[in-house]
Amino acid sequence: MGDSEANGERADPRGSQIREKDMGSINLVGVSKSFGDVLVIPSVDLEVNEGEFVVFVGPSGSGKSTLLRLIAGLEEVSKGRIEFNGQDMTNLAPAKRGLAMVFQSYALYPHMSVRENIGFPLKMAGMPKSEIASKVQEAAKILNLSEYLERKPRQLSGGQRQRVAIGRAIVRQPKAFLFDEPLSNLDAALRINMRLEIMELHQQLKTTMIYVTHDQVEAMTMADKIVVLDQGNIEQVGSPLELYRAPDNLFVAGFIGAPKMNFLTGGEASRYNATTIGVRPEHVQISTSSGLWTGKVGVSEHLGSDTFLHVNVEGQQSPLTVRTDGEVQLNYGDTVYLSPEEDKVHKFDNNGKAIR
Repeated sequence: MGDSEANGERADPRGSQIREKDMGSINLVGVSKSFGDVLVIPSVDLEVNEGEFVVFVGPSGSGKSTLLRLIAGLEEVSKGRIEFNGQDMTNLAPAKRGLAMVFQSYALYPHMSVRENIGFPLKMAGMPKSEIASKVQEAAKILNLSEYLERKPRQLSGGQRQRVAIGRAIVRQPKAFLFDEPLSNLDAALRINMRLEIMELHQQLKTTMIYVTHDQVEAMTMADKIVVLDQGNIEQVGSPLELYRAPDNLFVAGFIGAPKMNFLTGGEASRYNATTIGVRPEHVQISTSSGLWTGKVGVSEHLGSDTFLHVNVEGQQSPLTVRTDGEVQLNYGDTVYLSPEEDKVHKFDNNGKAIR
C-alpha cells in the first residue's frame, strides 16, 4: 500500500489525490415535484452512498430524468430537501453543487478542438493554462482520446464525441457524475462499448455516479444499485440480483429481466394460492412428452447459443417465452409441455404485491 492510501487517500489516475471527504453521498428526503397542478414526483426518499454506481430505470414518463435534474439543481424542488454529504443543498445553484452532468446530447463546441472542448470548463473557471493542459492530458489518457486532441468534433465518431463530453466532466473533479441517457444516440455496438468504458471509468475514479436509462439491460449490467421508477414513485431499490431474484411487485417483475418474466393467471395461478404467478423464461423446462402446462410452439427466435420459443398455452392470453438450447429441434405448431422450476415461481396477490 502506498503512502497516500495509508493516509486515507487513493491514487487518482488524473495525477492528483482524491480524499474520501471529497466524494459525494446524496440523500433525498421527501422530495416531490409539481409542474403547475401536475404532480410528477409524489414523494421520494433515497440514499446514494459515496462511490456507488446507481441507475435510475423506468419507462418513458416515469420521472427518472426529472429526479436527476432535481439533484443537479436544473429543476426546483417543490417539497422536501436534497443533501450532499449531509448538508442541505436544496436551494444551491447548480454550479455550486460540485456535480458534473453528461447528457444524451454531446453539446460540444464544433469550432473547438477536442483539447479545447475538454478544457473549456476549467478555462471559464480561470485556471492557469499549464494546469488545464495537465488535467486535459490526464482525462484524455483515461478515455483513450490522447491521439484525437487536435481534432474537431466533426472528425470523431459518436462514441468518441460522447467520451469528449465525459472528459469535460472528469476535469472538473466533481463530487458525483450525473448521466442522463448518455448512450441513446449511439448504435447497438457502440452502446455496448461505451457501457463498458463508463463501467471501467467508475472502477478507476471510484466517484459517485447516478445514471438514467430506460434500458433495463444497461441497468442490470452497470449498477451497484438500481432504483426502479414508475409514475414518479420508487417501486423498488436494490442490487441487480436482488431485483431479479425477489421483485416486490408485478411492475418490477415485468420490467427487470430480458426477455421479460412470464405471467399466468386463472387456474394456473390459483394452484399456487396466488392471483398471478410469474416465471422467467430461463426457469421454464420444455418437453415433448409431459409437463404441467400444455401448449403449441409459435414464433421462435434463434440467437445462436439460445433459442427463445413463444409458446401458446391453453387458458393464457399471452404466449409464454421459454429460453432453451440454441440447437432445439422444434417447429411452429408443435405440441410441447412446460414445467416451471418450482423454487423459481414468483407469486403475487390481487394488488400485484409479491407473496413471499
